[in-house]
Amino acid sequence: MIDPQGLRALVGVAQHGSVAAAAEALGYTPSAVSQQVKRLEGELGDALLERRGRGVLLTERGRVVAHEGRAVLDAMQQLVAGGAGTGTGAAPVRVASFSTATRGLVGPAVQALRAAEAEAGQEASVPVDLRVSSVDPFEAVVLVDRGDVDLAIVHDWDSVPLVVPDGLVREPVCRDVADVVLWRTHPLATGPTVDRHALVDEAWGSTPRGAICHEALLRLFADLGRVPRIVAEDPDFASLASLAASEVAICLVPRLGRSPLPEGAVAVPLADGSQVRQVSVVTRAARSGSPAIRRVVDALRVAAAGAGSVAGG
Repeated sequence: MIDPQGLRALVGVAQHGSVAAAAEALGYTPSAVSQQVKRLEGELGDALLERRGRGVLLTERGRVVAHEGRAVLDAMQQLVAGGAGTGTGAAPVRVASFSTATRGLVGPAVQALRAAEAEAGQEASVPVDLRVSSVDPFEAVVLVDRGDVDLAIVHDWDSVPLVVPDGLVREPVCRDVADVVLWRTHPLATGPTVDRHALVDEAWGSTPRGAICHEALLRLFADLGRVPRIVAEDPDFASLASLAASEVAICLVPRLGRSPLPEGAVAVPLADGSQVRQVSVVTRAARSGSPAIRRVVDALRVAAAGAGSVAGG
């Protein structure tokens, strides 16, 4: 019989790229991970890792076993999750989210879950225990794929699709519109909408390079053969809105989880409605049916429906 610990160690090496990184992620020493893989090699009668300089690489058999082993470990986790509503402890759900969804969706969803549990009293199912961290959607997908989190709340823009690897499933939650934030005395701030063509020569504030929202902004004028002139970068949309209020740079700010704009700033929709992002949840296929995950997804959708500034999707 195959030792699950050895399988988990091999999958960890495949996911994290080295024995040391797998050991750190799994909470073992590198020596323990190596021994677990060696025991697995003995059980299978084949080499799964090979030395390459100071590191290791998976053999062809090792890649196959790691790929299939992830499905086996997922199935084992699903067996445990299937009884999550029958025990006495909470069902932990590790969530990776982007910051405005943490504020605009996760907070209201947790409140709704707690209210439902309080109303049901002793007849309630086991409460959902959420552990939330905020990261960029690109990183969130990687965390789900590695098994570091159970669920990711992500977004992708119409112009920047988010690639989801095999073995993961994506479910839509809502569509989120982004507006242009300008200072109140800006010539383009007085109309009901603003045309993209009029914004080509403006100075822009953006999220940092490499973030998905930065990539979306870079493609704002793709059909015009131009790129925005970015003069400031900050990961916080509230900071970008403050720059707009100070007449430093205009910016694109999504409506979901948007903080109140500072005095002196105004949000104006784009005339063509081109800047829309799809908000979704991503889980491993083997975990998508978990009762705890289903309750979280349902609560997120209810929270999105209650966010009047977000376009339904």
